[in-house]
Amino acid sequence: MNSAEGDRLTHVDETGAARMVDVSEKATTVRTARATGRVLVSPRVVELLRGEGVPKGDALSVARVAGIMGAKRTPELIPLCHPIGISGVSVDLSVTDQAVEIAATVRTADRTGVEMEALTAVAVAGLTVIDMVKAVDKGARIDAVQVESKTGGKSGDWHRTGSAGSSEDTVTIGDTVTIGDSKDTGSSEDTGDIEGVGGTA
Repeated sequence: MNSAEGDRLTHVDETGAARMVDVSEKATTVRTARATGRVLVSPRVVELLRGEGVPKGDALSVARVAGIMGAKRTPELIPLCHPIGISGVSVDLSVTDQAVEIAATVRTADRTGVEMEALTAVAVAGLTVIDMVKAVDKGARIDAVQVESKTGGKSGDWHRTGSAGSSEDTVTIGDTVTIGDSKDTGSSEDTGDIEGVGGTA
């Protein structure tokens, strides 16, 4: 990340007032962002998701579609986000012994990044999982929603290197960005078989 940009809040002006950053001078480049999170659930919910399903129906498929919709509507939910052209969204969910793991990748060719769109996709998918399972587990909660990587733009590529919840990172500056398929490998805490559902828009 550019040090001049990394030591200040770009969404406030010199007086401390909120503003939408002017990106008109930025170059249009291919950009991606990947975010992850999880919904911690009870053993009974895990059993149902792997078997007959929860009372409301196919929780993972509904949450996947909700995550995609959330990414597309991010500027309506986050006040200072720019409306941009999203070229692709993929949301993957998998069931572990303790949680529903969620990963979202968003792609664009625009003047600003899609980190918030990826985070929103994960958060909305997670909220939808909670809505789908709350009849069985009222204590279900979202945990560790975070950006894992981003590519493109002036600041270059960034990849998280720490564990869940860590802000450790690695920055790579480069002019070439290649977009490939992104596949969630699950949490390092996984101890059981994984069953999942994924989709792309």
